[in-house]
Amino acid sequence: MQMFRGVCVLRRTTGLAVVVACVLALVACGRPAEAPEPAPVIATTPLLKNPVALQLWSVNALFAAEGVPATLAKVKAMGFSHVELAGTAGLSREAFKSELDKAGLTPISMHIDLDALLKDPARFIDDAKFFGIQYVGNAWFTHDAPFDAADADRAVEAFNRAGRLLKDAGLTFFYHTHGFEFVPTGSGEDTLFDTIVARTDADNVKFQLDVMWAFLGGADPAALLRRYPTRFVSTHLKDAREGTPRDATGTAPADTSVPLGTGMVDIKAVLEAARGTSVEWHIIEEESSTPEVNIPAGLAYIRQLEAGQ
Repeated sequence: MQMFRGVCVLRRTTGLAVVVACVLALVACGRPAEAPEPAPVIATTPLLKNPVALQLWSVNALFAAEGVPATLAKVKAMGFSHVELAGTAGLSREAFKSELDKAGLTPISMHIDLDALLKDPARFIDDAKFFGIQYVGNAWFTHDAPFDAADADRAVEAFNRAGRLLKDAGLTFFYHTHGFEFVPTGSGEDTLFDTIVARTDADNVKFQLDVMWAFLGGADPAALLRRYPTRFVSTHLKDAREGTPRDATGTAPADTSVPLGTGMVDIKAVLEAARGTSVEWHIIEEESSTPEVNIPAGLAYIRQLEAGQ
């Protein structure tokens, strides 16, 4: 079995020592206790519905360097119990599932290639059911840059087709935002992402909000969650280095990814905005060359926010 992930991103981060030291110091210090006070209804909703998961693309280099069993053991030791798949690290699906089971990791979602799904839906439906996965998503819509209205038209048609196919099989299709969709339409403040949301079937087509790529594309991730409270099923949590250019290209410099809470993306605002929405899972995706440092620092930051909610 093969599963595909058509993502064009740069994955190298340098100069993180100072940043990581800061976030680890912040986590160690914690927050002072606050006296209870009357709060809006939304504050009665837990900050997280489910444990924070990890997109296994984050540790692809570790899979190659250290092997699947050792890498999955590290993921578990970091504090994760749930993961999102992006392929099977060169193993058969049976062998990969066996290693997940041994590590005590439960897959909750997977990324696939959209064209391959539309050509052979039965294969991917079978894969999802084999792993016990509900959510099947596409991480990159193929297009010639810049993304334009014609591309949005094609995306709408493809997403609606995929959504129907998976819904009929009892699964949920989602599209993972990658920044290039946030091109202004010229009609008010709407973007081509808004066009896609408006023209796709709300019951069959859901979205995964990659908060870093949405932010770099010019959007406000928290505002998107508030505007579309029933369309997102998950987020990808990652942060962007201060000073990273913001444009709707879906690409960024190689050193962009930094630990959660140390960059330009307001992670706290995202988590708070997701309360009471259809978001079921927050998934860390790390795109640096130091995942063993950045991932635990990011998870510690989220736990700090959760403790101080």
